[in-house]
Amino acid sequence: MHSRTRPARLLGVLGLLGALLLAVGGPATAAKAPARSAAGPGTNHATDDPFTSERTSWWRQDRFGMFIHFGAYSNLEGEYTAPDGTVCRNAEWIKRECRIPDDAYEKQAAAFDPADFDAEAIVRAAEDAGQRYIVITSKHHDGYAMWPTKQNEWNLRDHSSFDKRRDILAELKRAADAAGINLGFYYSIWDWHDPDFADPSTFPRYKKRMYGQLKELVDNYDPALLWFDGEWDADNPTNNWSRRDGAELQAYLHELNPGLVVNNRVGKREVVDGDFGTPEQEIPAEPVDGQLWESCMTLNDHWGYARYDTNWKSSATVVRNLLDVASRGGNYLLNVGPDKRGRVPQPSVDRLREAGEWLGAHGRGGAVYGAGHTGLVADPSWGAVSRRGDDLYASVTSWPEAGRPLHLTARAPFTIASARVLGSSQRVAVTPSGDGFDLTPSGASTGVVASVIRLRIVPPQAAPAGTGTGLTAQSWANDSFSGPPAVTGVDPTVNESYRFDGSPDAKIPAEHFSTRWTGGIQPRFDETYTFTTVSDDTVRLWIDGRLVIDNAVPHGPKADKGTVALKAGQRHRIRIDHTEGTGEAHMKLLWSSPSQAQEIVPRRQLYAG
Repeated sequence: MHSRTRPARLLGVLGLLGALLLAVGGPATAAKAPARSAAGPGTNHATDDPFTSERTSWWRQDRFGMFIHFGAYSNLEGEYTAPDGTVCRNAEWIKRECRIPDDAYEKQAAAFDPADFDAEAIVRAAEDAGQRYIVITSKHHDGYAMWPTKQNEWNLRDHSSFDKRRDILAELKRAADAAGINLGFYYSIWDWHDPDFADPSTFPRYKKRMYGQLKELVDNYDPALLWFDGEWDADNPTNNWSRRDGAELQAYLHELNPGLVVNNRVGKREVVDGDFGTPEQEIPAEPVDGQLWESCMTLNDHWGYARYDTNWKSSATVVRNLLDVASRGGNYLLNVGPDKRGRVPQPSVDRLREAGEWLGAHGRGGAVYGAGHTGLVADPSWGAVSRRGDDLYASVTSWPEAGRPLHLTARAPFTIASARVLGSSQRVAVTPSGDGFDLTPSGASTGVVASVIRLRIVPPQAAPAGTGTGLTAQSWANDSFSGPPAVTGVDPTVNESYRFDGSPDAKIPAEHFSTRWTGGIQPRFDETYTFTTVSDDTVRLWIDGRLVIDNAVPHGPKADKGTVALKAGQRHRIRIDHTEGTGEAHMKLLWSSPSQAQEIVPRRQLYAG
């Protein structure tokens, strides 16, 4: 049992304005590359740093979640027999890929009766797996809502054979709350069923209903997370969703609940969209630059239920994937697809339980929960290494032969004070060797999945935290830094996101402006730092007069990075030049090092000048 703390939901003046906007017809549809408003100031939508904020803390700590794909398509269980007798196979995309006529799809949905959906059993399966949050499909691409929405009748209450007194999202919310598990909802922007979706002239009507549904989900179920999908350009039907639509929706959702965590598919999967990126069916080889991330994967070959799909991942693969993901600073969202009666397939339950048994034994979960990437060591060929505080968790998937060492390559000086194999009394010899350490266990592995060696380390000495208040910021009413600046002040961090509604100041136009930040930056470690900028349109970064990042070619949202060696406690001169041409304006400055996790450079380490 574990608890969660999130900011209380607020509905202030902005929320009321958002509700009023919805009441009068919703936000207007924008063209693909809309002009921004003529003058500032506008709202800085970068309200916090997802890498460090309290709002995202639970998500960063939990690491392992359950994805649930469940909808009207589940009723077909992966197969559709056409009138001519031919059989077509698919799962959640079966309506489109098998070209099922609307009336036929609606007819089968009317027979959908997931009477055996057991929210407590699903939550128990997640608990047994060690999964600490759940995301369930509230509406997939077929437009079918899995709650009693008031926006249409294409939903589980009004168009099914299911008990009309039941609400599976409410049931799952109650069970998740009782278990201390956060609940989130998947919601597809792309809608194959709504008649107003594909036509640009009627798309605003669809958006009004979409906003209404999302408000229902937030108000009625208080989700911790909204997981969007279906944002890409597409036809059959045409998808009119634009970057402006994504920016408006993200702002609206945070008016409804400032504590929501939202994925990057709310926009166009850019590094500036939402709180985290969403690699699908893959694990990045290294931490993602400039954005939190979560890898979503299936347990077999489909998201929705397909009765013929028995290509299940082993529990060993699940655990090893989770260890790789956590060691690179990501989350792992693993999918189950209930059948037409609402039952999670037993092979899924079995594999989840086996993964949870591994995690729960001998403190191995320390390699995952609250742990993350460490730049102190290189990713080894024999497994994965994550860090939590002053502990490194070396998860060994290829145990060495007796007497043979595991080599750990160090990227910064540190000391290993002790080493032990979790779940074993065997000794582990630690020997400095070449560019790091040799770890030599004295006995056998503790299991075929992975053995975990916990290393208690003495990390590099950190200088005291700084006392800075930010950098001097000068902004010009042009994008060439010409003439005197129109505005001068101090920015606590370099973290700006002006989407389609303004600039830093009323004296600055919303397009064709520039900003220069100057002063000092004070690191806490004697290490090589990686600086990452997330910008749109151009950026240049100097440290002590050296050009570290140089991207002066106008570009859309993009992460750039460069490295430089810094001295702990010393104030190094810094200058950042950013220009905004047209479109959106983004500028963020992050840093990381072997001892410093990726984050937006905090104000206390920045000094005006």
